[in-house]
Amino acid sequence: MTTLQDFSQKTALVTGAASGIGAACARALADRGASKLVLVDVDEAGLGALDLDCEVQLVTGSVASPDLWNELEPQLGALDHAIVNAGIGAGGLFSELDFADWRRVMDVNLDGAFLTLATAMRAMADKGGGIVVTSSATGVKPIPATGPYGVAKAAVAHMARMAALEGAPGGIRVNAIAPGGVDTAIWNDGPDFQRSVEAQGREATLKAMAATTPRGRFATADEIAGSILFLLSDAAANITGQVLVDDGGFTL
Repeated sequence: MTTLQDFSQKTALVTGAASGIGAACARALADRGASKLVLVDVDEAGLGALDLDCEVQLVTGSVASPDLWNELEPQLGALDHAIVNAGIGAGGLFSELDFADWRRVMDVNLDGAFLTLATAMRAMADKGGGIVVTSSATGVKPIPATGPYGVAKAAVAHMARMAALEGAPGGIRVNAIAPGGVDTAIWNDGPDFQRSVEAQGREATLKAMAATTPRGRFATADEIAGSILFLLSDAAANITGQVLVDDGGFTL
């Protein structure tokens, strides 16, 4: 562990922490010395299954609930880092989208990100800190039928830029990461994905989906977590208001 990637004595908030990128970030922070992690997810069992070598506060609930944040904020104390990661997947053509589906995605991916970010910035007000918001390559490059997901991810990237300007005087750095395809459970509920997995298996399905990525494969959650921790770390001390596209070349 290098000193630039040393999170000893640091407290971090991670949302969407029960699986995928969030869980990978929690593990990486613990491995790099974090003293306390506040982990938020709707998946209570997934949170409970995490085995981390540090103090952990598990919070079960939706990031889109103002009540959750009103209750949690007084307990946070002074945060050093926050990873605004919770999200759900959904797509569809705009002409065919049901408004309820649109709102369901925006509720978590945009409104929930705002509530998380605002809470984290208040918790860092006295000493500064680092925040990374999970955007997406679909928020950088228009992809047909990504619907509310792509729109929300574009919005949170811009939210990170705005927050970076507001936070800079107080020593708060805010950046976004825009992954391309990542092998996580977010795909599992898609009917097309399920049919393909039944026909040819998960590995072949992901390989076919990655055909338009120059590197020819999806990233792992651990790889994206590595990029997120770089943005949080002292190695990125002069970086703020940026969107790091980590997509294997997909947006080229």
